[in-house]
Amino acid sequence: MIGRLRGRIIEKHPPFLVLDVDGVGYEIESPMSTFYQLPSTDEEIVLYTHLAIREDAHVLYGFAREADRRLFRALLKVSGVGGKMALGVLSGMTAEEFSQTVQAGDATALTRLPGVGKKTAERLIIEMRDKIGQLPTAAVAGVPPAGVPPTSVAADQDAVSALIALGYKGPEASRMVSKVYETGMETEAIIRAALKGTVK
Repeated sequence: MIGRLRGRIIEKHPPFLVLDVDGVGYEIESPMSTFYQLPSTDEEIVLYTHLAIREDAHVLYGFAREADRRLFRALLKVSGVGGKMALGVLSGMTAEEFSQTVQAGDATALTRLPGVGKKTAERLIIEMRDKIGQLPTAAVAGVPPAGVPPTSVAADQDAVSALIALGYKGPEASRMVSKVYETGMETEAIIRAALKGTVK
């Protein structure tokens, strides 16, 4: 399984791009959310990948964020959703917007995405509602682009992930962190403050 590639972009033709990795050109399909973050041709980038093996083809999907790959994989498990539709979802709205739309049960917003009809939108809401809470927080809240060194901006997301690992639901963990987070705080300090806030 190919899980991650670092290479030089040699072609960009949305939704396709070609990545040169040590002389081997990998053709990759990516959502527009990834294309928006790509550097110029001939520059290096890291992509998180998902390899789909079908009878007629091996398709490699690439994502600038691990969060997007996780959501993509969760979408593939929904009945009737294939790679093309999952890419459409990730191209039409951010992972956070998708999460909010599903939790609000807004089928109309989902039908605005390419290839998503009313029945598919309702199925997405039903099947993804429980999965959204189970996904790591980064999958629905956003993380720094791949290849960018983590900064203190990611500390709040790390804190939310830790709270989820402790047993809190995603939305509850996000609320706990947002109440105490201040710019520059380290992950441990955020977690400590969030947990203290629950006993007040």
